[in-house]
Amino acid sequence: MNSAIAAAAGGQRKQVAFWLVLVAAAGTFALTMGTRQTMGLFMSPMNTATGLGIGSISLAFAFGQLWWGLTQPFAGAMADKVGAGRVLFAGAVLVAIGTFITPYMTTTLGLILAIGVLSAGGAGMAGPAVLMAATTRLIPAEKRGLATGIVNAGGSFGQFVMAPIAGALMTGMGWAGAMQVLGLVVLLALPAAFLLKGNSLQSAPAGQKVVGTGDAIRTALRNPSYLLLAAGFFVCGFHVAFLATHLPGVIAACGLPVQFAAWSLAMIGLFNIIGSVAMGWAVGRWRMKSLLSLLYAVRGLAVLVFLLAPKTGPVVLIFAAVMGVTFLSTVPPTAGLVAKFFGPANMATLFGIVMLTHQVGGFLGAWLGGKVFEATGSYDWVWYIDIVLAIGAALVHLPIREALPKPAAAAAAA
Repeated sequence: MNSAIAAAAGGQRKQVAFWLVLVAAAGTFALTMGTRQTMGLFMSPMNTATGLGIGSISLAFAFGQLWWGLTQPFAGAMADKVGAGRVLFAGAVLVAIGTFITPYMTTTLGLILAIGVLSAGGAGMAGPAVLMAATTRLIPAEKRGLATGIVNAGGSFGQFVMAPIAGALMTGMGWAGAMQVLGLVVLLALPAAFLLKGNSLQSAPAGQKVVGTGDAIRTALRNPSYLLLAAGFFVCGFHVAFLATHLPGVIAACGLPVQFAAWSLAMIGLFNIIGSVAMGWAVGRWRMKSLLSLLYAVRGLAVLVFLLAPKTGPVVLIFAAVMGVTFLSTVPPTAGLVAKFFGPANMATLFGIVMLTHQVGGFLGAWLGGKVFEATGSYDWVWYIDIVLAIGAALVHLPIREALPKPAAAAAAA
């Protein structure tokens, strides 16, 4: 009797710990990603205030995309060695500082420093590489797929909540005050650093030596499936950064009110919650490479239909919803494949490298969007590139070598 009660109590404690980890990781991602993904709303008033031009401001945003990616392998390596908690704490503080000082920047170099170095670098330190690795380390293997989906959905929930809030704050107190309030809100992520502390040594079974970071990277870079996965994630970065940075401009070019821009970003966030959780559930049931191919094919088709459709408010919101389902739902299967290939011990570093390729694509998506619009007065050519890249990404995942997932009953027995 006593043993049964003790076992039940132990199960309840594990369940509470499971949800605490998820709330901490998802909440951190919600605050950092939610803040970053609303920045497109500030581009037009920032241009009016500084007179720098959309191309110059796009360069600062694009540099932020690249720096966010460059930060993640190093942040992952730091987290694997000194612990995720310290890295997440520093990252949240940098996001807050960078966002708060942005309204004081009146030059392109100043915007690159605030948006591209401080804010984006901090978001990289408190971003998916560290958060997914911490979650993978602290969560039992059989729950990792769903857990990474929930953490990823946290970023989308942040976008869904913070985009309308940012729009309302801009209306009530101006763009500068609204941005500074968002910077202060990010500091709410600081307590999560204490719940997610720990490093990769805790991921290794007792008595097993952890492979060094350098050896793990060399092994990964010799793996063709890892390289194909990184190539596909490059395309994801291009799509995501272009939408996050320029969708408000696309909607403005259609002659629609600014409210549709804010609600379109919110719709992307809302429907990516659905897509991320669904993908977290699906990764344990189907091949992750097949799921990724399907996601990219859906993106390409959605963009094609949007180009052909009339640009009305409902059409824009439906398009945002469809893109939202696929927006960051690529993260759980991508992170899952990295863990499947190499295990959790160097997960933050190796997933951080894949995130770097994502953000190289993000740099091009954000920067080219502004340059193409300045040159042609339209975003059409970027949409054409979007479609071609989506087809390529759908195809590039097919040669990845991945075993079929175990049936649920067999996995439970194992």
